[in-house]
Amino acid sequence: MKKVAVIMAGGMGAKFWPKSTAKLPKQFTHTMGEGTLLQNTYSRLLQFFEKEDIFLITAYRFVDVVKEQLPKIPFENLIFEPFGRHTAPCTALASIYLQNKGYSDDTVMCIFPSDHIISNVGEFIQSIETAVKIAYNRHSVVTIGIPPTRPEIGYGYIQLKQDNAGIEEYYDLGARLTNTFAEKPDKKTAERFIDSGDFVWNSGMFIWRIDVFEHLFAKYLPNYAEKYETLRRYIGKEGYIEELKYIYKQLNPMSLDYGILEKADNVYCIQSSFFWSDLDNWDELYRLSLKDAHNNVLEGDIISINNKNSMIISQSGKFVGVVGMSDVIVIDTDDSILICRRGASDDVQELVDHLRRRNINKFL
Repeated sequence: MKKVAVIMAGGMGAKFWPKSTAKLPKQFTHTMGEGTLLQNTYSRLLQFFEKEDIFLITAYRFVDVVKEQLPKIPFENLIFEPFGRHTAPCTALASIYLQNKGYSDDTVMCIFPSDHIISNVGEFIQSIETAVKIAYNRHSVVTIGIPPTRPEIGYGYIQLKQDNAGIEEYYDLGARLTNTFAEKPDKKTAERFIDSGDFVWNSGMFIWRIDVFEHLFAKYLPNYAEKYETLRRYIGKEGYIEELKYIYKQLNPMSLDYGILEKADNVYCIQSSFFWSDLDNWDELYRLSLKDAHNNVLEGDIISINNKNSMIISQSGKFVGVVGMSDVIVIDTDDSILICRRGASDDVQELVDHLRRRNINKFL
């Protein structure tokens, strides 16, 4: 049984602006831990995958930063998109690339985001190992689910069937069949999910054989699949880059969850116990960070007087003084300052969209 890992590293992480920008998105930044989020993801996967079987898909413009941060990854293991079109087109491109490299149709393709924080790595590897076995033997899609600890509105949810019918040999390993996939809910819906006891967080990791993915892609996204069949004829040949750009311009963004997972049947989920965070916004970073006696997170050249429950970070080298504030986030970088109330950092996306609409690209 052959297995291969694909790391997705093309997103911007707009909710982490101004630290995450179009030039250097959050996956390439030092956020928590010793390495960047991308470096830590790669290091985790090396504990289960051979180096030659770890691939990374990202945008052309990030080639230099990828080579700098992952100098040991073979260049031929880098897959480039002209620009992002979300996870379904990204995975489809990886699939035809792997097949062109000689991976067989029954190779298990494991898709991982590059910007997650994971601890208890041994348990993470155990979950992936179980997922790979199920994906290979059952010809099915397998996801990784995280038991929720709070009614989080920034995550997707998966509802699980609780009986062991048909999955007896995997049930005790945490495998469950899925009922439904739910998009990011409002607070009341998230609370209802938690109370029901049969929902888990959707980690955004997907494990399936290449032939299974290809079948589902053609079945549920036929208009996309048709374009990729055209692209398949060009890959590895002259004119490939031009054809790739041409096809990507015709594609609308599409997630794997919405495009395939919500429609597919016989989808498995591994209930996992390792620590996981999507690290989606500044509020999540505040929640995970060590705090002082006043419940503040302070980084950089800062004087904090009579502040509480706040996160104040200066990365520009400038002195920052904050007085008498509560429940705020202040982020100072070389050319931008973000100030928002804790609990509202999801709305940073709107600020970024506003800058984009006004073509104020120098701050993006």
